[in-house]
Amino acid sequence: MSAPWLSAEALELAARILHSHQRGFGRPLLAGLGADTSLEQRGQALFAAGTVVLAHDGADPSGDPGPRLTYANGAALALWRRPWAEQVGMPSRLTAEPAERSSRAQMLVSAQEQHAISGYCGIRIDSAGRRFVIRGARLWTLWNQAQEPCGQAAAFSDWWWL
Repeated sequence: MSAPWLSAEALELAARILHSHQRGFGRPLLAGLGADTSLEQRGQALFAAGTVVLAHDGADPSGDPGPRLTYANGAALALWRRPWAEQVGMPSRLTAEPAERSSRAQMLVSAQEQHAISGYCGIRIDSAGRRFVIRGARLWTLWNQAQEPCGQAAAFSDWWWL
């Protein structure tokens, strides 16, 4: 069995994450990926990146269960200490402790309205309950081939344990 982040669906999502970041911020999420870079190479590069990258579907952030994670790269899986099969598919609100979920949901709505924001800071919680701060996160809308919003992604490199 191949790695789940190399499935056709995950590779398409990785390409959408990369393309939508470029659209939202006017710069690539990962340097060095040219037009001739294959879908598989893009998927591998995103999964192996040192920057934490997550994505979730377009469900209403104020709904229950809210958005579900659709992607987590290797840095995200290591930080939250979960394997792909546990992280991908879970409600994304579970990445934050209960006291932080309301402000997180408000931030997601703001990001939906603006399509791309940067500088987000917040407290998150890993699978064992250990808290950490993220700082300077970028959030952006994911766009499908019909140019319709189909989720959101986030990336950050600056974090520390509390």
